[in-house]
Amino acid sequence: MFSILLPVALTLAAPPELPKPNATPSVTKFPKVIGWPADKLPTAPAGFTVTRFADGLDSPRWMYQLPNGDILVAESKTEPKPKKGEEEKQKEEGFKQAKAVGASANRITLFRPADGGKAERHVFAENLKQPLGMALIGDQLYVANTNAVMRFPYKAGQTKLEGEGTKVLDLPEGGYNNHWTRNLLANKDGSKLYVSVGSASNVAERGTAEELLRACVLEMNPDGTGLRVFGSGLRNPVGMAWEPKTGGLWTAVNERDELGDELVPDYLTSVADGAFYGWPYSYFGKNEDPRRKGERPDLVAKAVVPEVPLGSHTASLGLAFYTGEAFPEKYRGGAFVGQHGSWNRSSFSGYKVVFVPFADGKPSGQVEDFLTGFIANENEVYGRPVGVTQLADGSLLVADDAGNCIWRVAAGAAK
Repeated sequence: MFSILLPVALTLAAPPELPKPNATPSVTKFPKVIGWPADKLPTAPAGFTVTRFADGLDSPRWMYQLPNGDILVAESKTEPKPKKGEEEKQKEEGFKQAKAVGASANRITLFRPADGGKAERHVFAENLKQPLGMALIGDQLYVANTNAVMRFPYKAGQTKLEGEGTKVLDLPEGGYNNHWTRNLLANKDGSKLYVSVGSASNVAERGTAEELLRACVLEMNPDGTGLRVFGSGLRNPVGMAWEPKTGGLWTAVNERDELGDELVPDYLTSVADGAFYGWPYSYFGKNEDPRRKGERPDLVAKAVVPEVPLGSHTASLGLAFYTGEAFPEKYRGGAFVGQHGSWNRSSFSGYKVVFVPFADGKPSGQVEDFLTGFIANENEVYGRPVGVTQLADGSLLVADDAGNCIWRVAAGAAK
């Protein structure tokens, strides 16, 4: 499976102290989404104001701001599988309750902010295939469908893409639970694109053949040539971003299920070229998964320890480094992570946006809550945060796919 990945030995941090596998039972607990009451908002720290930037969307998961200020929002969700066993049926019913399964909108909506008024809204692209990541290189806009990277001609200011686009790269389609999401990130000079692809399974329980070009970050030229695996053993890397001080690639990763409440922590990590991060054979470095015990000791020995544990089953998905100046100094250069929330834990974890402070290009303090209030009670939630995006004005947008809205967090009092 991983023989083509050329993993390298690299140790970035000491692993956290973790419980033994199955120290607690594996519990299925999906949230019931009840929606946001008219008088309720998520909660940010003192000195910030939270407002509803947009609503009436259909599972908004990801956002991207174009150079002219227009904001693109990818609306897509997990679609029911035509054939499934009893276990898959039970999980699908749970995801339906959490508003994560259904007919996907498969579109991108454009918002054009207006001074002192409601943003203009346009249908920017339709008939896509579960789109998520977006990246503009020159006059070409790239969109990552679940099954392909597409390219569309783009002119500044246009409110709708023309044509069906050009396929530049086929991708393995779908994946375990919500692992159909494909993110895109261009490097500074636009010479390379990075594509995140989640695993097809929880822990390669059906074998490794279906995991080719999965559980990894791919690198490619903008025309689709030069494809190679950049970082591997990353079970479900979704949020990707460039750390502003060093220019290094970082990603938020969803770790594996069904080892108990406190295993395995999701994490934030730098991604080194050629490095291997453990999946499916080990987690958080060299902690061997009992379900894959003894299969690849060579890869376990090379597994990189991620820098920042983010809590088990938090479904950490969104990632944005703060490069603006509107927020207080403590936030500048740090990372915001959107946590979609647990389903494989006896009590809810995640369902918030957390902040990781950085100094000199490295994590420099404890993970702290930033945007909370998504949990209504022990069984119900108002919404579920996913993507986080910093706008040019220094504010932060948070996509709430279950609440079907986008939240804006700005420094200062409401205007």
